[in-house]
Amino acid sequence: MPVTIIPFQFPGVPNVGCAFTGRGFGNISLDLAARDQAPTAWADTVRARESIPAVLGVDAFAEVHQVHGVRTIFEPEAQSPTAPSVTDADGLATTRRGLALMIKTADCQPILIAHGSGRYVMGLHSGWKGNQQDYPYVAVQEFCQRYSLDPAELWAVRGPSLGPAASEFTNFASEWGQGFSRWFDTEKRTMNLWMLARDQLVRAGLLPSRVLGLDICTFDNAENFFSYRQFRKHSVPDGRQASFIWIR
Repeated sequence: MPVTIIPFQFPGVPNVGCAFTGRGFGNISLDLAARDQAPTAWADTVRARESIPAVLGVDAFAEVHQVHGVRTIFEPEAQSPTAPSVTDADGLATTRRGLALMIKTADCQPILIAHGSGRYVMGLHSGWKGNQQDYPYVAVQEFCQRYSLDPAELWAVRGPSLGPAASEFTNFASEWGQGFSRWFDTEKRTMNLWMLARDQLVRAGLLPSRVLGLDICTFDNAENFFSYRQFRKHSVPDGRQASFIWIR
């Protein structure tokens, strides 16, 4: 049976909730074209999105239109389940209780971050282009500056995403460059994106012991999780799963 939802709890931060969905929960990414072309798929997506508050025990959720950039939206408004966000960004942060921050992925890394006090949370979408632009580092710096936080007091968890063995890049020189050679396996032509994101978070000031991860490769577990690379490989319709963080 495909994965529906994986709950996660930061150690010692009981008032912050986290959850990662899988195929069993459904595709949560709205495609306006599907409203007329694939009404059944549209209805299923709307149904999944409308169930989010009840499933998580929150009041509402917020999201952004993810563009593989380095912009973070602070204190976003709640999102309508039937209207996709038009705000271009790749992260959200809030101090509002009961508002779940939703990150949509299908191989990219969802990174959920919480302050140890449980009063500040952030969700990031970091694809390889985000890693290339140092987005995890940039976002933590902005988060701490905005709320006057010490990065050593933050926790982070990476959700299911493209694993080291599946992250092949055949044009390393043009796509990455020598500055990223530390994370590149020249023989297998793969990037360890998990380790790269971890190192970017640690460089931003997080303690290594507070950077956690669900080491589940979406490509190798495509029966349970949406995977863009599997979709591209087999040319079959696919979708996006969600990662959530919220203050209880």
